[in-house]
Amino acid sequence: MSRRVVSHIFSIAVLGVASQIAFAQTPTPVSTDTSTNPRKVREEKRDVYKKWLTEDVSVLITKPERDAFNKLTTDAERENFIQTFWDRRDPDPDTEVNEFREEYYERIAYANEHFASGIPGWRTDRGRIYITWGKPDSVESHASGGTYDRPVYEGGGSTTAYPFETWYYRHLDNVGDGIEIEFVDRTGTGEYKIASGPDDKDATATVSGLRTSMGENGPASYQREQDSPFARAQLIRDLETPPAVKFTDLNKVLIDSPVIDNNPLAFDMRIDYFRQSDDRVITTFTVQTDNNQLKFEPSGGLLTATLNILGRITTVANKRGGIFEDSVTTNATTNELAETKDRSSIYQRAVALAPGIYKIDVAVRDVGTGNKGIVRMGFTVPKYDANKLSTSSLVLAAKLKPKEERDSGKQFVIGDLKIIPNISGTFKRGQEVGVYMQVYNAGLDQTTLRPAVDVSYVLVRDGKEIMAQAEDWSAISDSGQRLTLARLLPTTDLSPGEYEVKVQIKDRVGGQTIENKSKFTITK
Repeated sequence: MSRRVVSHIFSIAVLGVASQIAFAQTPTPVSTDTSTNPRKVREEKRDVYKKWLTEDVSVLITKPERDAFNKLTTDAERENFIQTFWDRRDPDPDTEVNEFREEYYERIAYANEHFASGIPGWRTDRGRIYITWGKPDSVESHASGGTYDRPVYEGGGSTTAYPFETWYYRHLDNVGDGIEIEFVDRTGTGEYKIASGPDDKDATATVSGLRTSMGENGPASYQREQDSPFARAQLIRDLETPPAVKFTDLNKVLIDSPVIDNNPLAFDMRIDYFRQSDDRVITTFTVQTDNNQLKFEPSGGLLTATLNILGRITTVANKRGGIFEDSVTTNATTNELAETKDRSSIYQRAVALAPGIYKIDVAVRDVGTGNKGIVRMGFTVPKYDANKLSTSSLVLAAKLKPKEERDSGKQFVIGDLKIIPNISGTFKRGQEVGVYMQVYNAGLDQTTLRPAVDVSYVLVRDGKEIMAQAEDWSAISDSGQRLTLARLLPTTDLSPGEYEVKVQIKDRVGGQTIENKSKFTITK
């Protein structure tokens, strides 16, 4: 599903509504003192604007915007400011509805309903994070606290914990990938405070001699880098920083008819699908561009090229399915520059979508040259039948290896593997061809409890089979609901040319068969 297109780029703006801030004019009583009533009405208006600043958008407004708003002297100026504030964040100015603003106020309502604890939900730590960053990708809740088995990276052993929750985000712009946020209710009042370290939830941490007796090692021996005091403090600072209004010139390019640059930026895009649940499919969007198109400029002692990437997913009913925006940098020393320019820059975003038909607009801009490219593509997220043998996309990978701890939650990670697709399908002779695919609903042999499935990797050239390898299930750890196929095919003995790899699957229990295939090229 790869496509090379040239065009323009876009930026994300978002929402406009100031018109919904209405002001109830109270009747002016008859008085001989005409100086009092106008001042009273004007003061009521200022209270509304103050509430907008200190409550409604307190977690969203940036410091320069706040400073500018505080300098305004008239209500007309304030109303214009509010209109512009939401307009800058509107993902689709051509529609009457400002989707971002509507979602933002829905988040406030949700926070007030679910996170209130003696104070309004929007003022709590969970409320602020939810309003600022949206719904987490997953939540691990320990609402009752009690006995807690610490993972190895927290020191192991058992202890007694306060009620706590851990929120997981795959990606947060300007914060990072694989974000874990822990909230702890140390007072039993239902108000969960953001944790500054893994010990915040430990009810025995302040009891002398008790904590270390519960496990053989203290937490420092196993501590992850992300759990260090410095990393936790940095995470909290980043989470408290309002999301930037980024790439404000790019959204217009997606909405308007794109203008072809004199030097357009070409890039490839690939879409893959991996079943998550009965009603959700992890859909990955992979973007790749050749580095020889990019401008490398000095930065911090290195030569650096930067790409701005924005994507907008919509349904066939033109409802928003998701938006992503990122910057991707590639660095090289002066001696490495020529070799780096012969390579590619690659980016991936994973989004959980319901089965159905969608379209996506992706725009990429090289910051150094200003050159832009755009891809518009329709795609269908498959519906996986719970009782039918099926597979994910077949991915040919430039890199296929076990993930490391530092890879958790980051792009290109699926399960326990890190898979970087080779979108062009071109491999140098001697470079291994990674083959990755998931198989769903395979039958199990009830005697051996091994998959009752035959899988073969077949390599074909000019219509002739030149190699076949069978899958070995002896070390399988997946369940029958999902089997992971991961194989590195050697190319040292292959001559340059066009090839095709076929993955043939036969379920011996149900008798179903599937064959997935993909072409690739070997060069010298």
